[in-house]
Amino acid sequence: MNTKFLNLFSLVFCLMALSCSGKTGGPANYVNPFIGTGGHGHTYPGAAVPHGLVQLSPDTRQNGWDACSGYHYSDSTLMGFSHTHLSGTGIGDLGDIRFLPYTAELQIFPPNGGEDKNPFPGSAFSHKNEKASPGYYSVHLDTYDIEAELTATVRAGFHRYTFPAADKPAILIDLAKTLHDRRLRASELKAVSDTEIEGMKQVSGWAPNRYIYFYAKFSEPFTASVSENKTATLEFAKTGKGKQILVKVGLSMVDCEGAKRNLEAEIPNWDFNKVHAAAEKIWNSELSKIQITTTDKTAEKIFYTALYHTALEPVVTSDVDGRFRTMEGKIEQDTAYVNYSIFSLWDTFRALHPLNTVISTKDNQAMIRSLIRKSDEGGLLPMWELMSNYTGCMIGYHAVSVIVDSYLKGERDFDVQKAFLAAKKSSSWDTVNVSPTINRGILKYNLMPYGKYYKNTIGYIPAETERQSVARGLEYAYNDWLIAQLAKDLGYTDDYARFMELSRNYANYYDASTGFMRGKMLDGSWRTPFDPRHSDHNNDDYCEGNAWQWLWFVPHDVDGLAKLMGGREQFIAKLDSLFSISSEVTGERASADISGMIGQYAHGNEPSHQTIHLYNHVGQPWKTQELVDKVLQTLYFDDPNGLSGNEDCGEMSAWYVLNSMGFYSYCPGTPYYSIGRPLFDEAKINLENGKTFIIKAINNSAENKYVQSAKLNGAELKQECMYFSHSDLMNGGALELTMGKEPKK
Repeated sequence: MNTKFLNLFSLVFCLMALSCSGKTGGPANYVNPFIGTGGHGHTYPGAAVPHGLVQLSPDTRQNGWDACSGYHYSDSTLMGFSHTHLSGTGIGDLGDIRFLPYTAELQIFPPNGGEDKNPFPGSAFSHKNEKASPGYYSVHLDTYDIEAELTATVRAGFHRYTFPAADKPAILIDLAKTLHDRRLRASELKAVSDTEIEGMKQVSGWAPNRYIYFYAKFSEPFTASVSENKTATLEFAKTGKGKQILVKVGLSMVDCEGAKRNLEAEIPNWDFNKVHAAAEKIWNSELSKIQITTTDKTAEKIFYTALYHTALEPVVTSDVDGRFRTMEGKIEQDTAYVNYSIFSLWDTFRALHPLNTVISTKDNQAMIRSLIRKSDEGGLLPMWELMSNYTGCMIGYHAVSVIVDSYLKGERDFDVQKAFLAAKKSSSWDTVNVSPTINRGILKYNLMPYGKYYKNTIGYIPAETERQSVARGLEYAYNDWLIAQLAKDLGYTDDYARFMELSRNYANYYDASTGFMRGKMLDGSWRTPFDPRHSDHNNDDYCEGNAWQWLWFVPHDVDGLAKLMGGREQFIAKLDSLFSISSEVTGERASADISGMIGQYAHGNEPSHQTIHLYNHVGQPWKTQELVDKVLQTLYFDDPNGLSGNEDCGEMSAWYVLNSMGFYSYCPGTPYYSIGRPLFDEAKINLENGKTFIIKAINNSAENKYVQSAKLNGAELKQECMYFSHSDLMNGGALELTMGKEPKK
């Protein structure tokens, strides 16, 4: 997707808005945006379009872990409707430009759950008067008897408030608040006319230096009162019952003029229904990339909701005129480029981006171009990028995985040489000239000891020098293997040999006496005491997991890992025990970081996501099929508490989408897919190249979860080789899996 396409997108969107009305039907009808809004899924139910900067959604709480998206299904009061949100993260930010319609006097409510202790102006509401679908959200504000409806485009939100008879109808705009207490570095808020208001704020939070601008236009004139605490009260003329006030809000990361242009380009009219219908039509097009056939209507809802969640992020942050904010905070304009943001790469390299290489190849390559450009701007590929900021969050350098996986699948619409150099910089960043405007401390936090020990001397990260040393070392080994594969294909033999050697450093963490990957001290001794069930995110050798989960993160060299364990039989026995032993975990934050348990397998967090498919690699595919079925059937639900862990910007849902179709990208960077257990009678993938790939499950039922035979385009696959290639998929065709009740051994 380039800027020319985005401008065309805006035009098409406007034309659709002028021509569409009412619901269009299609797969959008199966989406339940409330899945993940309860428990610890951390999703939001509000209005957005695919990869839209605007996610217009209700806020029910701020501060605390379950306030990361701003909404929690257990709450019955809300603060208002803000325009930016994060889908399923474990850290909170955004929640910008909050609107709250009201009548007479604002009512104050005590805080909902979480860490916030401050009462807030808001309204009571009931879930029975709440609706959500792709591109639309509505709720009745019980306190004021106001019906609030929301829809959105890429860069603009549209509000429709239906008031009762009221002498003093009003709307509160809160510019200062975000979903977590963040430092407001600068702000402006002013009424441009009696129907227009605009403003900006610069915020320090998870993103250390974030800018957001807005321009809002109202269908009715108001009298504005702007306070020193960066809120505005807009009072309107007396309303009769059923009077509607419409609000259109454009956003920009550049300036207020950009926000105004974005709004005028994307919502030039005042017809809320047509904009809503246009958003729904765009979602139906997005969701129609995969068509499933099943009699299980609940699974159908879970599937299309999962597919919906995979298309929310990353988001487009370029304005319609091609202007965008760089990693250095500069404003540039490039009409041939689209700037993307919200790259949760530690999560999404595993399933979301591999899914994109199948169903959204052009967008995925545009995202890679954005990652490479961010490396040019800041000096290093992002690890967890948020609104043109390095956050220093999580571990590894998995932008390399996204790049190499796409490249080795033949999807290469980016500067490959520049990508290779950027990947090498990520692996030896201590020699990188990072931009002086970037907070180098953020980067140092993640990678500093890596070059000193792992690269140049002993081949591992000493446990006393860096927390999460085992997890980091294992991820670096995988990332370096990826760089080696790219170097090999490009003909750089010296680089290939060097990075292949580094990729084997995972073996330095294996303790044969315990059978686990362990923290190793500088003197070569193992860190003690050792409990493989223990997890302490801040103080031990693992990251959001324990020794049981991290033992298996060697996706690039399963044979080598099996050899370390004493051979294939020992490997299988240990893997069997992972799924059969007690699910007890210990340590600070263990219950938050380790969830969705089957034995010590933890589906609720990402380090386990490839593990089930290891059975295919060691000749026992029926165990992969059985366990995939168990996860699909017991850890995903059509319910607010429908996810076993944080959604993590589409990763948890992408795992479901791929595995429910019957395959998984167990090792991104390897252009092959591991076959599992198809949940549906048929899944048809409509590829961007005009071809289709169909997965058929013959004799499919809840009981028939084991593959008896497999045929790819009519050719029999051997039971011990349950894989097919990316090129097989992209060339179109059919994978036929005959199912049965008993394992085929």
